[in-house]
Amino acid sequence: MNSKNIWLSSPHMAGTEQKFVREAFDSDCVAMVGKNIDGFEQDLENYLNQNVSVGVLSSGTAAIHLGLILLGVEAGDTVICQSMTFSASANPILYLGATPIFIDSETETWNLCPVALEASIVDSIAKGATPKVIIAVHLYGVPYKIDEVRLLADKYGIPILEDSAEALGSSYKGQKCGTFGDIGVLSFNGNKIITASGGGAIITRSKKLKEKAIFFATQSRDIAAHYEHSEIGYNYSMSNIAAGIGRGQMEVLDVHVGLRIKMHDFYVDLFKDIEGVNVFSSPNADYSANYWLSAILVSPETTHGITVKEFRLALEKENIESRPLWKPMHLQPIFSKYPYYGTSVAQTLFENGLCLPSGSNLTNEDRARITAVVCQIFKVKGCSESS
Repeated sequence: MNSKNIWLSSPHMAGTEQKFVREAFDSDCVAMVGKNIDGFEQDLENYLNQNVSVGVLSSGTAAIHLGLILLGVEAGDTVICQSMTFSASANPILYLGATPIFIDSETETWNLCPVALEASIVDSIAKGATPKVIIAVHLYGVPYKIDEVRLLADKYGIPILEDSAEALGSSYKGQKCGTFGDIGVLSFNGNKIITASGGGAIITRSKKLKEKAIFFATQSRDIAAHYEHSEIGYNYSMSNIAAGIGRGQMEVLDVHVGLRIKMHDFYVDLFKDIEGVNVFSSPNADYSANYWLSAILVSPETTHGITVKEFRLALEKENIESRPLWKPMHLQPIFSKYPYYGTSVAQTLFENGLCLPSGSNLTNEDRARITAVVCQIFKVKGCSESS
């Protein structure tokens, strides 16, 4: 066993983050105000390039929570949510006392199925309650079917909260992900494309809406000499230190995206002659994915009985981290009682899928070790450790 761990997606620092952090210390701005916060927000707005306003926050989850509030979600409402996603997409629905309605995936992008989505909307309206919001996710950095979902959202008058936590640097028809929804969300968790040692951002269509989000994020303090509060507030601010790290990371965002894409291409080449293993890829040229995580599907009936679990354990034995796909929300104990629309696409993906090491800081030695395990476990003629 090689003692060095190969992680699924570890932080990759640029080296310039310290410059911005040092400026924060030198100016005695280490709390929730300072030039780095303004600068990080401006950097993101410039990058997204769609005349949006961005507010940086303590997490992507906080951004989803505030996004639902800004879109008017209250106790008793229903909110549609993609089932195959991380629980942070759905948890804020329950924070507000609303009811989630989970939707199956489709097979091309693994995201929100438009057919199941419309069925859920029609059924909800027939029951007398139009869903308040649609939460659509770009799974592993691959954009959802943006045109189809927007068509349905507009048809039934339901706003979209675009969960782009995994998709900074992805785009659809040349437009950056995070800018397609009525409100967008980003994450800067330690395992994302770039990190601020945590943190997230909310993307809005107006400066006024962004300012309202920041108002909520700073405990909803009214303008007064004393502490006056007329609305419920939250402690969701990002620190000037974290924003400084984020500013440094923005300088290498495109480079990191390019390196993630190269890891995806590495897996496409590695598995191209291995029957029964398919690498998850964008469906066509309209979709430009950052491939935050590269994922595969394993079909035991065509891999001579080799299962995804067997492959995962073989990697684990060599200190190579891999992980099953997100377990769909409608199969999670905490969410199992809520409505679900669709078939078994998301469940089948979960049962047969695996996320592989995808970091932008992986080395040729790391790739050689991954290749060696693949060659050993699948025993495919012509596969060698130097592939």
